Amino acid sequence: MIELYSWYTSNGRKVSIALEELGLPYEIHPIDITRGEQTTIEFMRVSPNGKIPAIVDQDAGGRTLMESGAILLYLADKIGRLISKDEDQRWRTIEWLMWQMGGIGPFLGQHLHFTHYKPDVSDYGKERYANEARRLYGVLDQRLVDHEYLADDYSIADIATWPWIARHNWQRIDLNEYPHVRRWYVAIAERPAVQRGWRVPENDQEIPMPVMGDEL
Repeated sequence: MIELYSWYTSNGRKVSIALEELGLPYEIHPIDITRGEQTTIEFMRVSPNGKIPAIVDQDAGGRTLMESGAILLYLADKIGRLISKDEDQRWRTIEWLMWQMGGIGPFLGQHLHFTHYKPDVSDYGKERYANEARRLYGVLDQRLVDHEYLADDYSIADIATWPWIARHNWQRIDLNEYPHVRRWYVAIAERPAVQRGWRVPENDQEIPMPVMGDEL
């Protein structure tokens, strides 16, 4: 049994989607970050950095793990799925996973902050992160021109990246401008395991689906 400590954010949904895709039994412990529950002593015993998601693997003697990228690698290796055993493809998956961790996550997070939550506090911040967000969307679109998924086969690299692209509406990004991203995004959104993982912890948010001709 995996104990999952999470909330319905882009980072949190990475792990719930992976658990659903892998078919691993898990118990959810909602950590409401809007109420500061990530700063409690109890949670920080599991996640010393005070960030969601985090897991406890009871099958491994209560092993704890924080950081979504590390958790995804751990779960994929544990089951032997969502990352290739072929060395070249394995490293390609890790490469794109690290791209998400170092680029898509932090920079789209800042873009979301200045565009959706605090649009009036800094024109400089809004422009800086909007430009970088569009550059990253362009990198993703170019990668997907001749690749169905980031590392050819559906993998933890896609699972890590997709929940951030699922905030395209809040980021005021029109996926019609990135047709290869749009194709990839919709294909993943239609996976039943992704739809189940999106709702963990229980929430009423719908997966945003692009409509041809959308103007955001």
